[in-house]
Amino acid sequence: MNALVRLWPRLRPGPALQVSVAAVLAAFGVGALLIAALGVPVGDAVAAFAEGAWGSAYALAASINRALVLMLVGLGFVLAERASLTNVGGEGQIAVGGIAATALALWPPVAQLPWGLAFIVPMLGACAAGALWGGIAGVLRVKMGTNEVIATLLLSFIAIWMVYGSVQSEHLLRRPMTSSATLPESLEIPVSTQLPLLTGDAGTPLHIGLLLGVVLAVAVALVLNRTVTGLQLRAAGLNPRAARRAGMAIDRLAIGALCAAGAFGGLAGAFMLQGEQYTLKAGFSSGYGFDGLVVGLLARGSVPGVVAGALLFGFLRSGGINMEMVAQVPTALVVVIQGLIIVMLAGAALGVQRMEARRT
Repeated sequence: MNALVRLWPRLRPGPALQVSVAAVLAAFGVGALLIAALGVPVGDAVAAFAEGAWGSAYALAASINRALVLMLVGLGFVLAERASLTNVGGEGQIAVGGIAATALALWPPVAQLPWGLAFIVPMLGACAAGALWGGIAGVLRVKMGTNEVIATLLLSFIAIWMVYGSVQSEHLLRRPMTSSATLPESLEIPVSTQLPLLTGDAGTPLHIGLLLGVVLAVAVALVLNRTVTGLQLRAAGLNPRAARRAGMAIDRLAIGALCAAGAFGGLAGAFMLQGEQYTLKAGFSSGYGFDGLVVGLLARGSVPGVVAGALLFGFLRSGGINMEMVAQVPTALVVVIQGLIIVMLAGAALGVQRMEARRT
């Protein structure tokens, strides 16, 4: 007992965590007031939200799957941020990853591969496509001085239209038209290329991407905090001129960081196609890239912060969908609550910084 008392000051949540939790709770409180202003009983809305977010095994698994996609985009953002690069192209990287994963999954030789390679190869293709998309922005920055924010954002718009074009043409990925009612989407990918479920039960659709996501989160944390590469990224971000004089390949680090961020976004696209949707449609990315960007921003360079933010926004998405269907609360209100969380967390971070400045 005495040992626990001595250890408690180390285990006790710090001011930053306390203020962040208070900010999130305050955002939910304002959201409850907005729900009441719409004339919807707050209790009914909260019950519908809880049911959609974690009220059943299916809902819980779907929320975690959504959080995995957001986490991957957030991890990519944090990697690039360590080198003082801002990757806002998660949406486009998801899009090109989805195109690559679908094309490979629908290619007969891939679907017939043994030993799990049938679902691994499309995932690797998606990573390669996302890395290429991020690498283009990196090369533009290094060779032409183009701001990576502008480059990644504009590349996202191109990628989104590429998805649209892919599912509109039968020469590309559109399913054969049997009638005028045939939707502009791809064929469903073969079962062998879909991500295996951890439980083997479709009623709990938690797929193997969870294990891969945990491994990748740990790997990113180790790379950033325990390796020479992480130190070089930090040095390149803090003082590129000094890092270059120290013999570091600054240009290569910048391109590599954006390639890695793009690869994470491409893998997120593969998770969406191979683990949940199974067909490529226009708009399939549904804003996950931009939500993942917010997750990365709020994490402030922390991998645990990325995981926590991804879970929060993943559950918000699932709960908001059910809240609209059951309690007739507009999904736009969930977007408003997300915005409130962002604003209040940003304000909380500023407050914590001022507190620490006064203390020092």
